[in-house]
Amino acid sequence: MNNFEFYSPTCFVFGKDTETQTGEYVKRFGGTKVLIHYGGGSVVRSGLLDRVKQSLDAQSISYIELGGVKPNPRSGLVYKGIELCKKEGVDFILAVGGGSVIDSSKAIAAGVVYDGDFWDFYRGKRIEKALSVGTVLTIAAAGSEGSPDSVITKEEGMFKRGASGDAIRPKFSILNPALTQTLPAFQTAAGISDIMAHLYERYLTNTEEVEVTDRLIEALLLTMVHEGPRVIADPNNYEARANIMWAGTMAHNNACGVGRSQDWLSHTIEHELSALYDCAHGAGLAVTMPAVFTYEMKHNIMRFAQVAVRVWGCQMDFAHPEVTAKAGIEAFRDFLISLGMPKNFEELGAKEADIPKLVQVLCHGDGRDGTISGFITLTEDDCTKIYNMMV
Repeated sequence: MNNFEFYSPTCFVFGKDTETQTGEYVKRFGGTKVLIHYGGGSVVRSGLLDRVKQSLDAQSISYIELGGVKPNPRSGLVYKGIELCKKEGVDFILAVGGGSVIDSSKAIAAGVVYDGDFWDFYRGKRIEKALSVGTVLTIAAAGSEGSPDSVITKEEGMFKRGASGDAIRPKFSILNPALTQTLPAFQTAAGISDIMAHLYERYLTNTEEVEVTDRLIEALLLTMVHEGPRVIADPNNYEARANIMWAGTMAHNNACGVGRSQDWLSHTIEHELSALYDCAHGAGLAVTMPAVFTYEMKHNIMRFAQVAVRVWGCQMDFAHPEVTAKAGIEAFRDFLISLGMPKNFEELGAKEADIPKLVQVLCHGDGRDGTISGFITLTEDDCTKIYNMMV
C-alpha cells in the first residue's frame, strides 16, 4: 500500500425530507448570498426547488438562481455563472440536481475567486481556492456530491476535461433517496453504470497488497449487483434507492482509492463519446468499459480473475486464468445490458466513421501529447483498436 493523505470533510445529510434542512446547512457553513444552480424543469415541476428556497427563506438567506445546466455541462454556462456571482456578491454555490449540476457549480465556485480563465483548472492547474459549495442530490451516479472533482465540456473544440482540488469538495450534501424515485429506468441504469465504473477504475491498480480497499470495492460492486435489478423492477423501492445512493457517494469520495494507483482510462476514452454525441455518460461507459478491460486484461490477468471470482461468481481456472478473467468481463457486460444499457456504438448512437476524429481529440486535443495513461499507457493505435472493439 502506498502512502496517502485522505481528506473528506463533507457533511452528509441522508434520508427522507432532508432537503427541507438545506437553509440550516447553508447558514452553518457561512453562506449569506447564495447562487442556486440547477438544470432543467424537473426540480421545478417536482416542487423541490420551491422547498429548497423556502428553507433558505426560513433562515433569512438571500439567493439568486441560474438554471439551464445540461448533461455533460458546458463552459458557456460556467462563464455566465462566474460573471453573475461576481456581480451579485455571491459567497455560496448551492447545486440542486445531479452530477452535471454539481460539476458546473464547482467550476463556478473555483472561477469566481480566480483572476484567470477557469479553464486553466481543466488543463491541469489544481484548484486551491473556491467559494463554498453545497448540494441537494437528485440522482445517484457521478459521486460529485462527495468528491474533489469536476468535469466540464469546453464548447470551443468540445473538449471534455476534468479538474480537481479539495477546495471544491462540497461543505455539505443533502441525500434524499426518495428524490430519485421518479427517474426513468434508463437514467437510473446509467447512474449504476457510472457508480460501478468509479469502483472498477480504482480496482484496476498496479499497487500490491491493497486488500482493505479491494474488499471495500468488491462489497460496493456486490451491492450494485444486488440492488440494480431490484430498483429497475420497482422504481419506488426506497431501500434499494438508498443503498445505491450511498454506494454512489462511497464509490467516488476516494475512500476506496487511497494508497493505490488507479486507472481512469475508461472514463478518459468515454469522455470523447459523450462530448461528441452528447450521450449519457453512464451509457457511454457501459459500452467503453468492456472494450477497455478486454484490451487491458493481459497486463494483469489475475486482477481481472480476482474480481471475476469475488464479485461475479466465476469459477477460477488456475490452469487458464485468462478464461476466468474474460468470463468476469463478460458477466459485467451482460449485467449492464440487463439493466437496459447499450452494448455497442450503434445502440449508443456513435459512428464508426468518427473513430479517427475521436482518437485525434483524445490523444492530442487541448495540449495532450499523444498518449493517455492509467492501468497501462495507450497510444493512438491502442485507442483506435479499443474504439473499434465497441463497434
